[in-house]
Amino acid sequence: MNKSFRYISISHKTASVAQRENYHISEEEKNSLVKLICNSFPDIVGLFLLSTCNRTEIYFESAITSAKVLRDFFINLKVTGSTKASHRLFRYSNNTEETVRHLLEVSSGLASSVIGDAEIIHQIKKAHQFSITHQLQGSLLERAMQSVFKSHKRISNETHFRDGTTSVAYKSLKVVSDTYDKASVKTKKILFVGAGDIVKQLFKYNSKFNFNNIYISNRTKERAIDLSNKHQSKVYDWDRVLANDFHGFDVIISAASNSQHLIKNIPVTPHKILLIDLGIPSNINKTIANNKNIIFYDLDSISVDLEYNKEKRFAAIGRVNEIISEELSVYNEWFQEAPLRAFLAEYKTLVNIKVKNYFEIDIEDDKIKMITNQIMRKLMAQPERLKSSSEMNAIITEQASLLKKIVN
Repeated sequence: MNKSFRYISISHKTASVAQRENYHISEEEKNSLVKLICNSFPDIVGLFLLSTCNRTEIYFESAITSAKVLRDFFINLKVTGSTKASHRLFRYSNNTEETVRHLLEVSSGLASSVIGDAEIIHQIKKAHQFSITHQLQGSLLERAMQSVFKSHKRISNETHFRDGTTSVAYKSLKVVSDTYDKASVKTKKILFVGAGDIVKQLFKYNSKFNFNNIYISNRTKERAIDLSNKHQSKVYDWDRVLANDFHGFDVIISAASNSQHLIKNIPVTPHKILLIDLGIPSNINKTIANNKNIIFYDLDSISVDLEYNKEKRFAAIGRVNEIISEELSVYNEWFQEAPLRAFLAEYKTLVNIKVKNYFEIDIEDDKIKMITNQIMRKLMAQPERLKSSSEMNAIITEQASLLKKIVN
């Protein structure tokens, strides 16, 4: 049975933050999940895990295991006592073309909560490297990734879809800027919780805002120290975060992995405190938002009204879809020819043996290789001749005779 490229997906399009966080795959559990999937479904030869703030997706290459079977396996693994309602949160496909198109739309930013999101391609690259490290790229997956990177380059070079920035990290800092008056906002005491990609993006975009009183806290102190040294910030002890000791902070932006409801209490103050939860699972208990002087944003609300370069990006969607369709067509052509390539590879071995047997004397391997390649080119130009042993022998005789004259 031929292999197919398949996927399962839960995203902001099908589920809320609270629902998505149940299926988030943390960095710590990726290795064990890959091992469990491969042991449970040995026909899977390509595996690609994409887990971001807005989506969790598993792409896989198999001949037998269906997307529905893997979906049910994953749901039961993550949520005890799952129901049909849980199943409806997922989209999936067993069709290679549909799967590649979905991956191209995701990687381009077309499927992002923020249209044209440029961060997703970095997350795609990181997930791809994980598959390579674990030797799980598979031929269909690897070819799909080539299409992803080529379409990304074309979109960047041929459209305005990548113009400007509309990331949640940028928007979070913009919310800070808009919440406080210009005279004091630069010196507001800000705490970043976590040291992953989002926090790195926060530091990156701070070059545009120049907040100068930033602290960072992370469960692995060395990572917090490393980021603080790079960005001239200060380290806040993780134990104080665990104790919910946030006295003196005006802003807390939390994006720690695998830290549900890490923040449960905020001290009562006469001035407003801004809380921004970018974590999956949610880092901040939403009940805090009911407290006086608390301003609260989560991933869904922070993603609303990201207007920067919106008009240019929407205007470019048509061309982006054209590029995706063009790259998908190239992939499909390659995919349709896969059985022929496998057949020709096997056929080439037989031709090589026949060529060797034709000569009564030993000749150099490079000349044997040259004849074999010439014969294969003729056969590929006239594939109907592949079906006839006599036709193949005639071509071998013709080409070998030419070389025999040269040898003699």
